[in-house]
Amino acid sequence: MAEPKRADVPAVEADQDLTAVPEVVAEVPPVLVAQSFAQYVRAYAARIRAGESGVLPVIVAMVAIVLVFSALSPVYLSATNLVNLFQQSAVIMVLAMAEAFALILGEIDLSVGFVGAAGAAITVQLVQPATTNWSWPLAVAAGLLFCLVFGLVQGLLITRLRLPSFIVTLAGYLVANGLFLKILLFGPFSGYPNLIGQSDNLHLIYQLMWGIIDPTVSWIGGGVVVLVLGGLIWIGDSRRRRSGLVAPPASISLIKIGVIAVVAFAVVYICNLNRGVLIVQEGVPWVIPIVLAVLGAWTVLFSRTRYGRYIYAIGGNPEAARRAGINVWLIRTTAFMLCSFTAGIAMLLYVSYLNGASNNLQGGQYVLYAVAAAVIGGTSLMGGRGKPLHGVLGGLVIGAIYNGMYLKQLEFEWQYIVTGVVLLAAIIIDALSRRGSGSGSVTRV
Repeated sequence: MAEPKRADVPAVEADQDLTAVPEVVAEVPPVLVAQSFAQYVRAYAARIRAGESGVLPVIVAMVAIVLVFSALSPVYLSATNLVNLFQQSAVIMVLAMAEAFALILGEIDLSVGFVGAAGAAITVQLVQPATTNWSWPLAVAAGLLFCLVFGLVQGLLITRLRLPSFIVTLAGYLVANGLFLKILLFGPFSGYPNLIGQSDNLHLIYQLMWGIIDPTVSWIGGGVVVLVLGGLIWIGDSRRRRSGLVAPPASISLIKIGVIAVVAFAVVYICNLNRGVLIVQEGVPWVIPIVLAVLGAWTVLFSRTRYGRYIYAIGGNPEAARRAGINVWLIRTTAFMLCSFTAGIAMLLYVSYLNGASNNLQGGQYVLYAVAAAVIGGTSLMGGRGKPLHGVLGGLVIGAIYNGMYLKQLEFEWQYIVTGVVLLAAIIIDALSRRGSGSGSVTRV
């Protein structure tokens, strides 16, 4: 009887260990090891084809929005309107940077609108000459301290009692809304404490949004920003290259510095054009360096500190982060504190914009705008990915849409529809990029 045929089996070397784990080789992204400008461009193009587009979609969307509305309205690109656009977007930008602390962790904070509003209302009430008449630094500190404490309570409920952040912050939304309305009733203001009066403290809070820097000082400040940021980029990349670490080619570093210089020049130039009608109004509004300061501080925190790396690690895989020795509950709790703290800054700009604290504040609507801005800018709803810059870019997109529609006097409901469509497109891009980057990241040999 003939022996049954067997499938061909590869020969086993005598010294081969059959129990050994197959060797795993991590596939390093080509953009990280590119040594020339051409290699970097090819690697970046490959990343885009794989779905890792970064901030490119939001930049393309911003350019398209500007082109469309500038064609529809001749005043869209005027200096007056561009400065107004940034002022209108500033609150959403900072709120989106606040929401990033929760989103990168894979959580959400629905309370930021009213928590920040309550802190801002405390500040406005404390600087009133007719009542407490606090100095503005102490009043601002008191309002931001309230936000920190509120964020601490929410963070502890989420991390120590393991409650869903959605439910905890939804309850926080309601509690903060009630506290905000109660705070507005203190003093003889009929629910609307304003910033009108002869007090310097009132004026300084008002100037956060409406104050203007002298044109000459604006140019000097813009130059200092370019020198500082350019120096940090060049020194940091050069040091990494000398140490044999991953760093972009020198040509890429120079291009980054050049882009910063061009943007700074354009912003200062536009702001220094006369925007007044009856009076001369020239110079960079104070709100721009305030937003840039928040952006710079949180960018350093996320990208240059151990704390920032821990936030990304927890957002990517909380259990792996815990096993690696990261104090997960502490990092998450402080992240919710910083989320509420940043929201306090955003809503302080809001009361400055309105020249007072009003009970007409749509805190829930601003929460949705903040989440939408962060996601449109590139922050992932799934956690583990995002930057403060994404909130700024997303806030600009939303502000550009609203500003253009306001100039065309379109119905308000179209603002919701267009923003919703842009948000949906951003989520689709995020999902596709994760699907593309999730495959082929590890190669077995």
